[in-house]
Amino acid sequence: MPEPDMNDVVGSHDILLVTLDTLRYDVAAELAQAGRIPHLARHLPDGRWERRHAPGSFTYASHQAIFAGFLPTPAAPGPHPRLFAASFAGSETTAGGTFVYDTPDLVSGLGKEGYHTVCVGGVGFFNKQGPLGSVLPGLFHESHWAPEFGVTSPESFENQIARAEQTVRELPPEKRLFLFVNVSALHQPNWFHLPGATRAAGDSRETHAAALEYVDRHIGRLFTAASSRRRCFAIVCSDHGTAYGDDGYTGHRLGHESVWTVPYAHFFLDPPPLDPAPGGPVPLDSAPREPVPRPTETDR
Repeated sequence: MPEPDMNDVVGSHDILLVTLDTLRYDVAAELAQAGRIPHLARHLPDGRWERRHAPGSFTYASHQAIFAGFLPTPAAPGPHPRLFAASFAGSETTAGGTFVYDTPDLVSGLGKEGYHTVCVGGVGFFNKQGPLGSVLPGLFHESHWAPEFGVTSPESFENQIARAEQTVRELPPEKRLFLFVNVSALHQPNWFHLPGATRAAGDSRETHAAALEYVDRHIGRLFTAASSRRRCFAIVCSDHGTAYGDDGYTGHRLGHESVWTVPYAHFFLDPPPLDPAPGGPVPLDSAPREPVPRPTETDR
């Protein structure tokens, strides 16, 4: 995947970071190849995800690393130069195109460069309902979380996008934006995204795939909002995968291939064309959906 010079990007572009929480690489790759995630695939080089290794095996650990500049690492022998890095003597992954900051984390580093930093949280580590759930969102100038953004909401991603769109509308046009969205829809429980699935049967690799298709149906709205003010550099990746009975394992926070291997992509988003004329076709991303039973939250 081509590596941009982030010293040219930072300061001139808005930046979007999307973590598709818990998304497995194999499921993401299969759906891209089968044409089941067209809105995402159109931005992937040759329509393919890059195979990478997660910096952590669960949300909190992985995001702490990501916000320190350690994005998922290419799953091939390195070293691999990083896009972002804290100033650190002897770093072997800091290159000429790396944006180097002298703050403790990337979020404050971009803030120092004049960016307004915004978090739209998803899973419980972003819910601000206690000290632990406040650490990650506390890095940002502005952070948002509500139950309808969380893992138990069948419309979580649509609700998150609506919040992101409002943030973009309210931000002065001259202000640079770093927008982070933690997408909760892939995380357990996700059975309700597959027609015919039941709470009793629970989650599976198939319901996980259906959740990614749900995200794909709506992600165009997020990309449009993020690039509505100026050209935007976007990073879309998973923070870790999850096991569905693989070799007897279930869940994450464990050292299994299904957990450590994640999809990754970065690309540029150009400002969208003018809105279609009134009465034109309704975009797929705005299509209504039938209500489904609301589940209960399981292990985070």
